[in-house]
Amino acid sequence: MSTARASDRRAWLVAGTVCVLLVAGIAYKVSSDASGPTAPDMANVGSSAGAAAGAAPAGPAPDISAMTPRERFDRLYNRIMQASERGDSGQVERFTPMALGAYAQLDSANVDARYHAAVLHLQVGDFPAARALADTILAESPGHLFGFIVRGEVAKFQGDSRTRVQAQRDFLTHYAAEMGAKRVEYLEHQPVVDEFRREAETAVKSEK
Repeated sequence: MSTARASDRRAWLVAGTVCVLLVAGIAYKVSSDASGPTAPDMANVGSSAGAAAGAAPAGPAPDISAMTPRERFDRLYNRIMQASERGDSGQVERFTPMALGAYAQLDSANVDARYHAAVLHLQVGDFPAARALADTILAESPGHLFGFIVRGEVAKFQGDSRTRVQAQRDFLTHYAAEMGAKRVEYLEHQPVVDEFRREAETAVKSEK
């Protein structure tokens, strides 16, 4: 195996652990949105109902040529998340560049799209790009919980305990106000938010 290929494989193995937390939110949204539209719903590629029921892995890539960049990004992201749940690294590696290419073509990106792009970067081990998106989220929406979640996950896999704890503290500081704002993206990724909160509270308590 070449050095480059071995490096890619290590990145996938590390980032696969990241998605234990992040993909939980996707699975939650799949089940909650099963009756919703098929595109550009972030949790529905192909048939979300079939995925939830344990259907066979998705077949050939969907025809995305007629979709808008956001629809292409959302559809590809969904496919990648479902592949990640199955442990299908080949599908993840195949479609992540396509999804990030669609993201780069967006005329504008909201917090939800930036978060999803950060998840893709995390999943393939591109931690600097994920951190940059977290910084952008917080610059555009100060106190947004997704920014702290991504910062915390990046720090965790870079072995930066100080930055991770700071991200957890910042998350807890802004949690009440942010949840009080009832942002739709928090509802769509509630398991992610809840799990990060539990981890943050445990970490902060252990320091006292």
